[in-house]
Amino acid sequence: MNALPELNEPAPNASAPETAPNAISAVQPPSAPHPSSWKGLLIPIAAGVAAAVHWKASQKQNPLETAAYFKFLASMGGAGVLLAIVQMFWSGLRKWLNDMAPIIAATLLVLGGAEILTAGLRLLPMPYFPSPAAVLFNMIDDCEMLFDCAWHSLLLLTEGYLLGVFVGVITGVCIGWFSVARYWGMPILKVVGPIPVTALIPLAMVVAPSTKVASIGLVALAVWFPVTMLTASGISNTRASYLDVARTLGAKPSYLIFRVAIPAAMPNIFIGLFMGLGTSFLTLVVAEKVGVKSGLGWYVDWAQGWAEYAKVYAALVIMSVFFSTIMTALFKMRDRVLVWQKGTIKW
Repeated sequence: MNALPELNEPAPNASAPETAPNAISAVQPPSAPHPSSWKGLLIPIAAGVAAAVHWKASQKQNPLETAAYFKFLASMGGAGVLLAIVQMFWSGLRKWLNDMAPIIAATLLVLGGAEILTAGLRLLPMPYFPSPAAVLFNMIDDCEMLFDCAWHSLLLLTEGYLLGVFVGVITGVCIGWFSVARYWGMPILKVVGPIPVTALIPLAMVVAPSTKVASIGLVALAVWFPVTMLTASGISNTRASYLDVARTLGAKPSYLIFRVAIPAAMPNIFIGLFMGLGTSFLTLVVAEKVGVKSGLGWYVDWAQGWAEYAKVYAALVIMSVFFSTIMTALFKMRDRVLVWQKGTIKW
């Protein structure tokens, strides 16, 4: 009788087991392909559609406006084709195109629709609603004046905004931390805060030594109220457990304010900064229309006085780019300052 083979010996005719790498490759699914890049073609397609619409609707338009608008659409289409080619080798650009290409294409199609309503069918009354080609031509024609006005507006906004943020943060910290400051400061906030800053323009023009100082003061006042309120709210709502732990470890009052309360209130402070930026820009435009002799608000008032509504819309486009750029920069700064709270706060 033959002895039974030991359990740890392989069978005589058994096939050898597959190697580990081959087994893993047999189990793993094939690597996922790169995200679809067809969205990169939306920009040149939309630019082509907008160019065709403009060619059909621009028979009675100024040739200079038509030429400038065709160059703009051609540059957008060429840039779209170039981006669609480059994104095949650059994953970062591919991700950006997947996010932004539909928005850019939709904007070009909206411009085409506006071209149909204004220059094509003329359903909107002139000269209050000029065509996009006319707006672009006036933006190029007045580029030097628009740049100078945007620069003056930026300086005025920066000075007033920084002054309002500085005073607002200090006032908010004092009201939120000290009971005496809260007792005297809250009634002032309740009285002064609800008053629209634009209603104080006549008074500011009389009291201030110059129109520039008056405009800076009005912008600062517009920023001061939301920054103060939200800073005070964030300081007063600091978790008691944070303060108790710091006191247990021997923290001084200055440490509690600057290293515990203010960092805990930073989300509220940034909300106040965003709100203050919106009100400051509104106040800036109104103040420039009344007092100063330069700036985007002054340019809009001047163009409206001469019934140059294409210039008015050109200034509005500059304003939107101007404000969105500053808002984006403020978002970037918020993300960098509050990186330690990433994932815990939803914006």
